[in-house]
Amino acid sequence: MDHRKLVIIPTFNEKENIVEMIHAVMNLSGGFELLVIDDGSPDGTANLVKGQQVVYSERLHLIERKGKLGLGTAYITGFKWALEKDYDFIFEMDADFSHNPNDLIKLYEACADRSFDLAIGSRYITGVNVVNWPMGRVLMSYFASVYVKFVTGLPIKDATAGFKCYHKSVLAGIKLNEVRFVGYAFQIEMKFTSWKLGFKLVEIPIIFTDRTKGTSKMSRGIFKEAGFGVISMKIKSIFSPYQLNQSGLTE
Repeated sequence: MDHRKLVIIPTFNEKENIVEMIHAVMNLSGGFELLVIDDGSPDGTANLVKGQQVVYSERLHLIERKGKLGLGTAYITGFKWALEKDYDFIFEMDADFSHNPNDLIKLYEACADRSFDLAIGSRYITGVNVVNWPMGRVLMSYFASVYVKFVTGLPIKDATAGFKCYHKSVLAGIKLNEVRFVGYAFQIEMKFTSWKLGFKLVEIPIIFTDRTKGTSKMSRGIFKEAGFGVISMKIKSIFSPYQLNQSGLTE
């Protein structure tokens, strides 16, 4: 079956990477489409995307937002757009090549026959597969997932992973307007919610390579949000059980 596949990439000041990334996704087999959600990048990222839309007019899409509104809200915007357009599989991916575009095919194949509803590109399912990160950051990321599993019971080794493939039923089933977090905690919240709603999750091993161009968007606030967010999610799940969205694809 020829599924419709949409890759969502949020951007803020990614002029060094975005054109190369567009070409990489467009050249994959399987007819992947790409939606770039740009948060008013002052470096002209959006204009570079518009230039490539002349070449890939049917498969490259752009949403421009005013100001840096956060990773989580960018993805929620993209998810709603994808559901309205009735894509079958929706992917999350970074613009900086820390996620290998070729691995999109592996994530898709894990879900294509509906054995799984959400495939997660995992850095830690077969050891620690991270390149060019300082050891302190590797340990922080790895033990963040250990902490998430300890607090919530989420059976995932890479809870903060941001490289994912969703079947549309997952995103339609989540009450997207109630997703609270915007940084690392957003990635944890989406996995935890999907799991609590009964969807089938699988981790697919990938090699994560730190960016070589552009500037990282990590901050102390992102880690703080994740730390407290995990506890609040667990408490909420006890007193207010998760329920499937019943009010339509985009709420």
